[in-house]
Amino acid sequence: MANIIQYIEESFSELVHKVTWPTWDQLQSSSIVVLVASVIFALMIFVMDYIFGINIKLQEGEAAAPLWSGVLGFYYDVIAGAYK
Repeated sequence: MANIIQYIEESFSELVHKVTWPTWDQLQSSSIVVLVASVIFALMIFVMDYIFGINIKLQEGEAAAPLWSGVLGFYYDVIAGAYK
């Protein structure tokens, strides 16, 4: 039991005295960078999803052809049409 208490005391001491915590300004600027990067990645994924035609819409429980099937959808339509 003494080892656990010593571990907790040493961990607390290290967190208080040895760790360098960011200032409020550094924390805000880092948060803004993360937010902007997240929005950019989300938009990139949305555009790729839209281009590659993974935007299938459900109508009354059944999958319907999307308005835009993307590049791969066009390719599959051409290949499927060639083998009919």
